[in-house]
Amino acid sequence: MSEVDIAELTEYDSEEEETSTATGTEKKPADAKKNEDTYVAIHSSGFREFLLKPELLRAIAECGFEHPSEVQHECIPQAILGTDVICQAKSGMGKTAVFVLAVLQQLDPATVGTNTSCLVLCHTRELAYQICHEFDRFKKYLPQLKANVFYGGVPVSTHLEILQKETPHIVIGTPGRVLQLVESKALKLNNVKYFVLDECDKMLESLDMRRDVQKIFKMTPHDKQVMMFSATLSDTVRPVVKKFMHNPLEIYINDGSKLTLHGLKQYYVELKETEKNRKLVDLLDALEFNQVVIFVRSVSRAGELNKLLAECNFPSSCIHGGMKQEERIEKYKQFKEFKTRIMVATDLFGRGIDIERVNVVVNYDMPENSDAYLHRVGRAGRFGTKGLAISFVSSPEDGEVLNQVQSRFVVQVDKLPNEIDASSYMNS
Repeated sequence: MSEVDIAELTEYDSEEEETSTATGTEKKPADAKKNEDTYVAIHSSGFREFLLKPELLRAIAECGFEHPSEVQHECIPQAILGTDVICQAKSGMGKTAVFVLAVLQQLDPATVGTNTSCLVLCHTRELAYQICHEFDRFKKYLPQLKANVFYGGVPVSTHLEILQKETPHIVIGTPGRVLQLVESKALKLNNVKYFVLDECDKMLESLDMRRDVQKIFKMTPHDKQVMMFSATLSDTVRPVVKKFMHNPLEIYINDGSKLTLHGLKQYYVELKETEKNRKLVDLLDALEFNQVVIFVRSVSRAGELNKLLAECNFPSSCIHGGMKQEERIEKYKQFKEFKTRIMVATDLFGRGIDIERVNVVVNYDMPENSDAYLHRVGRAGRFGTKGLAISFVSSPEDGEVLNQVQSRFVVQVDKLPNEIDASSYMNS
């Protein structure tokens, strides 16, 4: 449990950040014994061995989960005991379920009262919405526990009205809106026992968002459990994360250069900018896919490419930060529910969003760096399933990013062959 000197959190710049591990920290790189790539380890033990509540086990079974993933196997036994947790594990390994189950296991519907006991912060509205959905799935048989989601783009008056009617036990939201509700006295955090940051590096790298997170953190009690999760965690962010915690359990699965996605076929196509549209249309014609996400670098390019695909008789959808919140959530829901199969998106859609049927990702525009590449292609091949990632390389800068990816993650990204065996990226 976290009992942190809040004064230490007021201001900390990069030069203050220490890279040494706190004394007593239990650091557990999951692949320490064999310094080689691991992906999803299926353990003989099931979720029952975590001694979870019967209501949770019933919901887990209904969701179709039989065995915990490697990250769940490592984290859940400690997390349900109230231990602070830092977890870095690649996309698609079930990190969300770790904190959702840990919180629901510890919350007692009989004693929780009408207080907000858990606060989960994340950096995008879509991710907040998705996390709330996960809480709803797993607390199906714990109807007394209430969860709600709060983010910008929705009138503040709507959220004030919700909070006046009923205080949710679990609050999920983006830092800006949550801070606004706390400062207006509508949301009270004095009884928070569980504080979670998902995609924590994204929130702590941005100084504005970090400032909001710090303010919110200070408004919660000293004595609470803190859990932070991300697919990527740089050496500069790790010591910042630790300042929020007390003797955390550290789980780094596929740490550093071995951070790759098993089961994901990765290829590149070298072409001119003017050749991208024709190549994309050819690929969509030739490939078998359940759902595909096409990443572009800007809002305007997302809109234009979406329009072009519609004109070519590909019924695509589009999601980006320039849309109104209601429209973004509606597009996300339609894609999640398999009502559309092709999504054109900016990097807004590149982190944490879990659509289980996505098995093809196309980088129409290369991302800016290797981290962004990992988050993007991680939309396919989630939880050890097969997937396909194709990147368009049209400039020396694109080639440099591809080289970074190959050297950092020790992965060979081959040139796209004329034909791809569908069985190599489609699950049977």
